[in-house]
Amino acid sequence: MKPLAYPLLADENIHAEVVRKLIAAGRDIRTVHDEHLVGASDAAILQRSYEQGRVSLTHDADFARLAIQRGQAFIGIIYLRPGHIAPAFVLDALAALDAADIEVVPPFVIVLDRRGDHVRVRLRALP
Repeated sequence: MKPLAYPLLADENIHAEVVRKLIAAGRDIRTVHDEHLVGASDAAILQRSYEQGRVSLTHDADFARLAIQRGQAFIGIIYLRPGHIAPAFVLDALAALDAADIEVVPPFVIVLDRRGDHVRVRLRALP
């Protein structure tokens, strides 16, 4: 399945405009605000994502560290780099991911590294 076909849970560092545009495009996405997790630890957010069968969408590298180094259960993580940037920049990176010929099976980590007009997509599938 394509990564953005999974239900998503947006971390609080994902701009509200990004969430609105994804909803308008028909994506199943909830936010930490929807889940009453504002200010919660990354571990709590990752746990909620897992419980709901959602992929975590974040600008925070700690999610992957929790999942890989500490072995916390997760469905998937889409990590957007650089973080805390203009919504259009993020939406373009997500469009590049959607256009990429990538199919994933949980658990997975995707890093979208956007530099100028180029988006580098790295996939790490885990056992």
